[in-house]
Amino acid sequence: MVRMKCITLTVDAIIPVEGKIVLVKRKNPPYRGYYALPGGIVEYGERVEDAVLREAEEETGIKGSVHSLVGVYSDPGRDPRGHFVSICFIVLPEGGEMRAGSDADNIALFPPESVPELAFDHNRMIEDAREVLNAVLSKV
Repeated sequence: MVRMKCITLTVDAIIPVEGKIVLVKRKNPPYRGYYALPGGIVEYGERVEDAVLREAEEETGIKGSVHSLVGVYSDPGRDPRGHFVSICFIVLPEGGEMRAGSDADNIALFPPESVPELAFDHNRMIEDAREVLNAVLSKV
């Protein structure tokens, strides 16, 4: 029997709040102690748009709506655990109470132009979202 290797599908959220973006400090490896965008694995039978909203709320306490797609990130080396493909969205906050939850050790707001070195390829996601993010941040 041939055993097939499969990719893992994940989602990441760029959430603008008060002219800044929400980052979570990772509680677990890989990249324990690094800040990252909130996100996680898409569950079987779940739409990616629903997954990003679920993960954002689980990790940050923020309820939101999908504003736009940033991009798809599929470099096989982007995650040391294996081949993880991530779909990144801008998510607009619509309620909830900001707090660190599930996989997050801490939560913080950072201006998009001065985020620290982030886990995975999340700095690239923020850079790729810059034009749309600037327009969104000027309105929130």
